Amino acid sequence: MDIQRLILWLVFSFSGVMLWQAWEREHNPPLPVPTAQTAAPVPGQAGTLPGPGAIPPATSAGPASTAPAGAVPTGAPAPVGNTIEVRTDLYTADIDTIGGAITRMGLAMHRNAEDRSKPYYVLQRDSDRTFVAQAGLIGDGLPNHRTPYEVLPGPRSLPPGADHFDVKLQAVAPNGDKVVQTLTFHRGTYVIDVAFDVTNAGATPIKPEAYFQLMRDTKVVGVVSRMGPKPYVGPVVYDDQDKYKKIDFAEIDKDAADPSRKPPYTQATDNGWIGMVEHYFVVAWLPPETPKLERRFYTTKLGNDLYTAGVRYSEGTIAPGATGVIHASLYAGPQDQEALSKLAPGLNLVVDYGIFTIIAEPLFLLLKFLHKLIGNWGFAIIVMTILIKGAFYPLNATSARSMAKMKLVAPKMKALQEQYANDKQQLQMKMMELYKQEKINPLGGCLPIVVQIPVFIALYWVLLSAVELRHAPWIGWIHDLSAPDPWFVLPVIYAITAYLQVRLSPTPISDPVQAKVMQIMPVAFSIMFLFFPSGLVLYWLVNNLLQIAQQWHVNRVLTRETEQAAAKRR
Repeated sequence: MDIQRLILWLVFSFSGVMLWQAWEREHNPPLPVPTAQTAAPVPGQAGTLPGPGAIPPATSAGPASTAPAGAVPTGAPAPVGNTIEVRTDLYTADIDTIGGAITRMGLAMHRNAEDRSKPYYVLQRDSDRTFVAQAGLIGDGLPNHRTPYEVLPGPRSLPPGADHFDVKLQAVAPNGDKVVQTLTFHRGTYVIDVAFDVTNAGATPIKPEAYFQLMRDTKVVGVVSRMGPKPYVGPVVYDDQDKYKKIDFAEIDKDAADPSRKPPYTQATDNGWIGMVEHYFVVAWLPPETPKLERRFYTTKLGNDLYTAGVRYSEGTIAPGATGVIHASLYAGPQDQEALSKLAPGLNLVVDYGIFTIIAEPLFLLLKFLHKLIGNWGFAIIVMTILIKGAFYPLNATSARSMAKMKLVAPKMKALQEQYANDKQQLQMKMMELYKQEKINPLGGCLPIVVQIPVFIALYWVLLSAVELRHAPWIGWIHDLSAPDPWFVLPVIYAITAYLQVRLSPTPISDPVQAKVMQIMPVAFSIMFLFFPSGLVLYWLVNNLLQIAQQWHVNRVLTRETEQAAAKRR
């Protein structure tokens, strides 16, 4: 197989997959799922905002639970609370006095993709979207995420010079047990610490169990390319046994339709965390890793396109008159790999680089290092492209030299094709003799490219997944390297360079149809690039320019060598 046919096969295979995915999303949306549920339905009538969700299901891992005091009976209207707005240096958050749920969180450093004047809401509850963080207790009369809390006095923003501040909510159970829910907000981090201080007012020991869950719909926010792969949105769970696992909403639908079905993840363990991810952002509940606490992960379907993913556990028995604490940390922010890796084992795996992660991670570290030196992600991509091209120079030189030799022997090959037009077997034998005589490896042009394909794919996922490139400008009209070129300048220039590259280094193609296709291919490929992130198109453009320069240089050297050899024979 010659180099043109290999490139043609790769390009049209890739294009076909992208077009098929886009067509599927447009014409075959997911079918409705059965209405069977594993948890109480969400209160509220059609056309109103969803209620606060359902209590986690009872499990064998903890005490059997009925709806705790303060829970809303099925079909009853959702309780209405007040909203507390808190501010840190990184975000603004809203806390509902019903259950202490965090119902909105706008990130100051990350803007809305469709309206840059607004922050990106990693948590949100309104008519457009539902994604909230909830927590509560399971036990006789203990408050849950549907219980009204009393707000205790305290700051609502970071005091000058302070590293953190607390928002305290208090509820008293019918039997006198007092619960204080404390949300601690820190400077310079997206981590929120949530703790339940439970005071046992009874005469017997109690062992309350806490649950920490996320409730969201399946809506995808932001701008998603129809031609590119669709980013994963949904629950994820991590533990030492199964490592990082995605739990599609479709899997939760199956569990709801068949409660006896075994979930696709380990439920009972003594480590790990659970969360929900979307493109560039993650929200996760992080239970304490020390001491090792027996915990149980769960996912439920609530109906009205709402799902929950959470964890429940206890931190010990509380004696009469004593106070015990159950706590967890909530991370709600960007998929910053360096920050995530320090918070919990495996949390950095939410940045999905696909099957070539082992290559993608070093490439991202290189890109990040170059950005620190240069200060611009676009120019960092250009420098990284040059470095990668330099690393593959020997392979590319071999490929270019093989192409140039094939071009030089084109007249001889054409003569053979005409002479043995009716004898394909003899033609193949004569061509192999010609390759041997001219010291040409027919695979020399394509093998180096095959070796580099994993690097190209890994880099594609780096540029697609790294939140650092979201809304990162380059120059002039390129204000977001993660979005397509708004004026299509880079794809057009790429098409020109790709055409020049084909014209500069063709191997002989006797079929006129194939020759025409090879000339049209750059234009077809550039049409795909209209929908690709401009950062990726920038990489391919620079790569093409370097390849053209290298091929031109090799062609000149090989032509000079051929002329010198011919002169010696004379």
